[in-house]
Parts: sequence; C-alpha cells; structure tokens
Amino acid sequence: MKIGYAVAKSSLGKVLVGATERGISAVYLGDAESSLLEELRNEYPQAEISAAEGSFGQWVKEIVQRVEGNPPRMELPLDLQATAFQRRVWQELQKIPRGSTRTYTQVAKALGNPKAVRAVARACAMNPVSIVVPCHRVIREDGSMAGYRWGISRKEQLLTQERAAR
Repeated sequence: MKIGYAVAKSSLGKVLVGATERGISAVYLGDAESSLLEELRNEYPQAEISAAEGSFGQWVKEIVQRVEGNPPRMELPLDLQATAFQRRVWQELQKIPRGSTRTYTQVAKALGNPKAVRAVARACAMNPVSIVVPCHRVIREDGSMAGYRWGISRKEQLLTQERAAR
C-alpha cells in the first residue's frame, strides 16, 4: 500500500491528510507534523508513506474548509480498512447534520442494534478519517463530551464552528 500525505494549517492546529490512489485513508488533527506523521506510520505500518506531490490538493483544501465549520462542497473518496460494523457506524455518522450531535445510544438504535452502544463508541475511536467521518458529533447520553482521539477541546471547537457556520 502506498500512502501520500500532506499537512495543512487550520484553526485547530495541523491537519494531516493521507491518501492512496483510491481515496483518503487518514485525517489527523494535532499540533506537530512529526507526531501526526508518526501516528500515520503506526496506523499503517506496512505502507510505503511519502509526502504527496500535489495529487490530492483539492481534498486537503476541502477537509480544511470542513474543519473551519464550512459545509461539504464535494464528495470525498475514502479508502479505509474496516469491519462491516465499523463501516455501518461511519456511514451513520456521515448522516448527522453539521453542528448537530447524536448520542452513542442514538447511533446504535439507528443501526437497529440498541445494545451495541460500546461497539459504536469503539468504532468512533477507531475512525481514521476524522472530519470526513464526523465522530466529533457523537456525545454521551447526558450531553457531555466523550473521549475524542484529537482532544476534547478540539471536539468542542469543531462543534462550535459548525454551529456558527450554519
């Protein structure tokens, strides 16, 4: 597997976008390019990873626009390794409107499996393409923010920006 990557600046820090020739495989948020790149290498240890040569610049721009709370302007192709259940969860998350939230329980019920709350939470935690699959829109039953791979403050900021741009 060959993955090209690019790093862009956003209001939430750095955004790393990794992609194969088939689509986006990674969208990571952080403060340092080096740690984001290390995370990409850890997630895809068998992949040949190198800086992209402008081949997916419009995808990077689109993702940064979404980070800033703007609505999607284009469909982004994904190239993800996932279980069937993870794919179903991620597809359900993509149905959540910008600036809105759902609880883990609501997502499990929407999938027709109301007892799968923990499995839904695990699928959210395993999501390698934040922003494109908006796991930041899933919260606890009591309305509080649950864990977010890129930090609770980023999750809160993403939701605030989405609500402001509606």
